[in-house]
Amino acid sequence: MSQILSMALPFFGIILLGFAAAKLKKLPGDGLSWLNFFVVYIALPSLFFSLLSQTPVDKLASWGYILGALLATYCTFAIAFCVGVFSSNGDIPESTIQGLAGAYGNIGYMGPGLAIAVFGPEAAVPVALIFCFDSILHFTMAPLMMAIGGEGQKSSALETSLVVLKRIFTHPFIIATLLGVAAALVELKAPSAIEQLLGYLSNAAAPCALFAMGVTLALSPSGNMPKVIAVLVPIKLIVHPVLVYVLLSLIGDFEPTWVYTAVLLASLPTATNVFVIAQQYNVWVARSSSMVLTTTIASVFTVTALLYAITTGLLPVDLFPTR
Repeated sequence: MSQILSMALPFFGIILLGFAAAKLKKLPGDGLSWLNFFVVYIALPSLFFSLLSQTPVDKLASWGYILGALLATYCTFAIAFCVGVFSSNGDIPESTIQGLAGAYGNIGYMGPGLAIAVFGPEAAVPVALIFCFDSILHFTMAPLMMAIGGEGQKSSALETSLVVLKRIFTHPFIIATLLGVAAALVELKAPSAIEQLLGYLSNAAAPCALFAMGVTLALSPSGNMPKVIAVLVPIKLIVHPVLVYVLLSLIGDFEPTWVYTAVLLASLPTATNVFVIAQQYNVWVARSSSMVLTTTIASVFTVTALLYAITTGLLPVDLFPTR
């Protein structure tokens, strides 16, 4: 158990340090934008590129794995969306944010560092694949459902599609992933000085991302805790990873690291991007912030329990080994 705590608690400890620093030292939030820029546009893309560029190409085309993880996330979104429809009396924009809160995990800031720390560098490929396709799902669902619900500017289908495509193909993580795949295809070997620079940036990715996340949580407005959050929290932290585990077991025969990485990513708390999307559409803003904070606190216990189950063999790689 001490080994599990030594892996999980440092990550949550950095978030706590960022949260405490923002609460104790009343600094303006404007400076956080530079740290977020470093994390999103430089450090994490360097990590994705470095690891993917050294990956055998055949591992990058695991469509069954992508389908299983993506379908589980979509089903989780659908469940949380239906809960939102029931709790909001059919309000589509509000239900959309609740759906994202139940399915959009913090796989960008927390995922890479935690998965690689627990499972090693071989976890980088499944992390990158899941991040890319999950991001495409969420970048698509948010404007689509908001348009259906009549929220925001009235746009044609073409305009909405162009906005979605722009968000997907200009996201720095996705650009870095595509460049990493291209480098792997041509077996590009970067000069040693460039490799060392990418190494420095990659090592800075996880601590800076987690600290920035803690600060963001502290500076975000908190709202009252509606009853629906008590339903959405277990959907995000329990239902989502269970669905990923079951579907990947049904599809079958993936490497243990890939299965466990997908389950771990699905168990992560609600992404701070959900709060950003809520702000963009001015829907469920304070409550989305409360959802991010609540799932982050609860995930200290649920993620630690999951890591214990994985490392002690309580969670087998395949739920249906004899099928």
